[in-house]
Amino acid sequence: MSFVDTLRQWDEAVSCVDKEDLSEAFRIFLSIQEPNSKICFDIGCLHLLKQDLDAAEKAFDCSIRKDEHLAVAFFQRGITFYKKQRYEESLGDFQHAFKALRGNQLIDYKALGLRYKLYACDVLHNMALAEAQLSNWEKAQENLVKALNYKTEFKLNIIDKALQSTLKQKLFKLVEFPSKELFKPNKTYVAELEKKDYLGKAKVVASVVPQDEFSGFAPLQPQVEDGPTGPKEPEVLRALEGEPHTVLFEFVPETSDELAVVPGNIVFVLHKGADNWASVIFNARRGLVPYNYLERLEISLASKQNEETRKPLTTLEPPTRPERKQGSIPRDNSKENTQREDAQPTDNSYIVKVCFTFNFVVSVPPGSSYTTLVEKISKKLNRPFSAITLSLTSETDEQSVININSDMERVWSHIKDRHITLWCKTKEQTDEKTREITLVATHSYESSNPEDLTFHQGDTIRLLSRVNQDWLEGQCNGNTGIFPASFVEEVPVNG
Repeated sequence: MSFVDTLRQWDEAVSCVDKEDLSEAFRIFLSIQEPNSKICFDIGCLHLLKQDLDAAEKAFDCSIRKDEHLAVAFFQRGITFYKKQRYEESLGDFQHAFKALRGNQLIDYKALGLRYKLYACDVLHNMALAEAQLSNWEKAQENLVKALNYKTEFKLNIIDKALQSTLKQKLFKLVEFPSKELFKPNKTYVAELEKKDYLGKAKVVASVVPQDEFSGFAPLQPQVEDGPTGPKEPEVLRALEGEPHTVLFEFVPETSDELAVVPGNIVFVLHKGADNWASVIFNARRGLVPYNYLERLEISLASKQNEETRKPLTTLEPPTRPERKQGSIPRDNSKENTQREDAQPTDNSYIVKVCFTFNFVVSVPPGSSYTTLVEKISKKLNRPFSAITLSLTSETDEQSVININSDMERVWSHIKDRHITLWCKTKEQTDEKTREITLVATHSYESSNPEDLTFHQGDTIRLLSRVNQDWLEGQCNGNTGIFPASFVEEVPVNG
């Protein structure tokens, strides 16, 4: 079954669930020949909704086999085991789910098509309940105390009530996954399923041939002597960074440094690592994509002539995902390269870590003057010498601030193993902190990544920091994230 067929059936099954036609949804889901981990998860959720616990267990088993990092699948199978009174297996799955969170407070599955946030405190809550069912009341209390470190405000009452119950050695309520919440296919892919005729039928407007019935997009033209032998090679792509490649298969990212692409996208490969992962640029974003999902794009007339004979991308089977190896990920960040060079001096230079809106490193000779130090930092930040203020602590008070009159021997006395940390502020930062900057959204922006901020046209946004000249960090409707600077404008301050 092709990717397009699977996508169409998946979308139809989810639509049936929305219409509460569960029997038809089951029929469509079970007719998918090679379901992915998300589809298996959806099937398990429907079985759980019908209280068919054995079938739900098998579906979640299949989902975990296909994606062993899907924490929410472990969470759902743990709930299934709990309802079957298999408490030890339930505890094991909740522990796997907590491990998959990797110390984070939550996982937001919105980017993957599921409107659900898996909270670490909920997982620990259910771990405590499984321990209580096994009469391990002390371990249950330990898990609930640990959950307090991951709690959010609206989860606090649930944890407090559970702690009170454990002190009385009484059971408490299981935190369950919301019913009828399913993984849904990407809306962009679904919109492309139906063919659209954007151009319509062409007709002849003018022709040098009498009664010409030619229906192409340009009329026949008389031959010109000494004309060009053929069209020139396109020059646009030559100016772009990296080597152009065509995406052969859909790739869904599992980590924040990976990039989502679909068949037909053109990406530009910056580096290829030994572990078969490539650092690419796509739509002004940089990220990692498996190189075996790509095909080199030859910018020539021959490649255009071969397009008709090339096999459709959606009929090919995607290759296996390459294993990520520690330290072998290709990177192409000029700031990181400069930091690495500064962080590993060949002489006995001092290594100065500078805490700005981002962290960076410079190296200076031992016992350097204030002027030498600030010149290095101003060059790094591309800021004027006079706009920079340094301090030994994050608070710029009289005792910690460093200036031209400071005793640099006292400053360098804080050196440990040739390393020192300083804090840096610029004049722009100081001016911004004297007033709260409010922005208004001139356009709506829908987040495509978990770290992005979603807002609608007309919303007010409080500016938190400037990431770079194109991206800002702000807060809107209780949510915090980054967004393009071109989508907002600053609200003028009266007076």
